[in-house]
Amino acid sequence: MTCPVLELTQQLIKCRSVSPEDAGCQDLLIDRLKAVGFTIEDMTFGDTRNFWAYRGGNGPTLAFAGHTDVVPSGDESKWTNPPYEPTLRDGMIYGRGAADMKGSLAAMVVAAERFVEANPDHQGRLAFLITSDEEASAVNGTVKVVEQLTAREEKVEYCLVGEPSSTERVGDVVKNGRRGSMTANLYIHGIQGHVAYPHLADNPIHKAAPMLHELVNEIWDEGNEFFPPTSMQIANMAAGTGSNNVIPGELYVQFNFRFSTESTVESIKARVKDLLDRHQLNYKLEWNVSGLPFLTPRGHLVDAVINAIEHYGEITPQLLTTGGTSDGRFIAQMGTQVVELGPVNATIHKIDECVHAADLQLLSRMYQRIMEQLIV
Repeated sequence: MTCPVLELTQQLIKCRSVSPEDAGCQDLLIDRLKAVGFTIEDMTFGDTRNFWAYRGGNGPTLAFAGHTDVVPSGDESKWTNPPYEPTLRDGMIYGRGAADMKGSLAAMVVAAERFVEANPDHQGRLAFLITSDEEASAVNGTVKVVEQLTAREEKVEYCLVGEPSSTERVGDVVKNGRRGSMTANLYIHGIQGHVAYPHLADNPIHKAAPMLHELVNEIWDEGNEFFPPTSMQIANMAAGTGSNNVIPGELYVQFNFRFSTESTVESIKARVKDLLDRHQLNYKLEWNVSGLPFLTPRGHLVDAVINAIEHYGEITPQLLTTGGTSDGRFIAQMGTQVVELGPVNATIHKIDECVHAADLQLLSRMYQRIMEQLIV
């Protein structure tokens, strides 16, 4: 007897959907959703394919969100099996996207099929928000769909994102929030010259060194019961001509903040500006804010997710906000309760990415039970 979750996962893995390409994944999902009565809205923007699907209309909306795109496979000769030829071996499904996140997409869709079959006249609205660009720039993906939904005053009370949240067994970790992310591109100006005549030049590296020491040792906040303290990491630095006898004329420093709700975009910007000004540097500073922090406290959605995990997984999940960002950061701006629940993330973005086949079957049952609690 075949399993519909595993079958659909394998069909999706066969699609070479390197971000922002969809490569036919969404057609597979749309066909399945249409067959059980979902209305489909194509929301393609630029090079990114997105869709919004919904069924029902009375009562609250529960949306499932995910992405069909994957990161590149790298050197395919290093894979035990070709990355886009799904392989079931020793209870594991191997292939690019198995864990991040084609397995989750299959589990969601099959859960919806089973839910609709059992509850054809469900009261709430069941929806899907699917994009083909989460792994790359993400500029034409979920954020654009959210803008469209917000403009027409769509209300989405609950959203479950299928990102691989689990660490050792499915359901052991649920992400009920994420830190914000913002990046600074700092250009410190000096005067280029010969290293033998430093009095005729102005070395920006030397001038910046005390400031950088202070920057990396700054305590930005202490965090709180939901978030770890805000962290700052220097990601890139560049200066010089490559010659050993030239004082550089400019130093470039790129640094990123992952910030808790104890700090804001404005407070971080102000503190960095104050630091630079105190060190009397001649500089240009550019900021890119890629996400604000969000938190979904205990309530209907979190309680439903915990109940489903306890029922099928027989464990109580940890509620965490650690890790990187996800598209949940865009959806949360609608006032939506957002959580992330997906398979084990041990092999995501790696060679021989894989997921336990039984975990995907279990995950689909969890998703269905969440639907049953929130929109029947």
